Amino acid sequence: MLTAKSIHKHYGDLHVLKGVDVDIMPGEIVSIVGASGAGKSTLLHILGTLDKADSGTLEVGGVDLSKLSGDKLAAFRNRKIGFIFQFHNLLPEFTAEENIIIPGLISGREEKELKDRVRELATLLGIKERLQHKPSELSGGEQQRVAVARALINDPAIIFADEPSGNLDTHSAQALHELFFKLRDEFGQSFVIVTHNQNLAKMSDRMLTMKDGKIL
Repeated sequence: MLTAKSIHKHYGDLHVLKGVDVDIMPGEIVSIVGASGAGKSTLLHILGTLDKADSGTLEVGGVDLSKLSGDKLAAFRNRKIGFIFQFHNLLPEFTAEENIIIPGLISGREEKELKDRVRELATLLGIKERLQHKPSELSGGEQQRVAVARALINDPAIIFADEPSGNLDTHSAQALHELFFKLRDEFGQSFVIVTHNQNLAKMSDRMLTMKDGKIL
């Protein structure tokens, strides 16, 4: 599903990623762990095409992303990649349903088709009765589930999650972790998750440990 080879990244004089190699298989849930400053989030953002490596190669779904830029790269990201962040990044003036639909509208899909998909995802995620509420009217766990639905709306091949349970209480975090496996079983997507949560890391199919810009 994803192959990254010899990924290097500098920020000024700081060498953040030092030749990282990663392979992710279809339907695999992989966690990335390590101390703060090890390069986990930087790597996740490069794998998810939110940032660009200084050198190295990245393929997702057999597509060489080094050959895409600008609008073509943005369109590929919109269709093939989903993101879940610690701070849910929901638009406060929109309802849960509207937040979930936005990536689908950007991709040019019909609104009726998208609303049918939203209802399907909301039922699966347990937020069907909350779709007309705005983020401020939702609990932290509900907001995170809205963010998960938004990440899934375009049926991406791979989902990147950066500390997805870092802002949740223990019960909500455990429920979110179990949800990832339910979604994988339901839709077959790959997940790459940066986390400090050892319970989630141990649940994953594979755990990668980073230290000083390298995978051990």
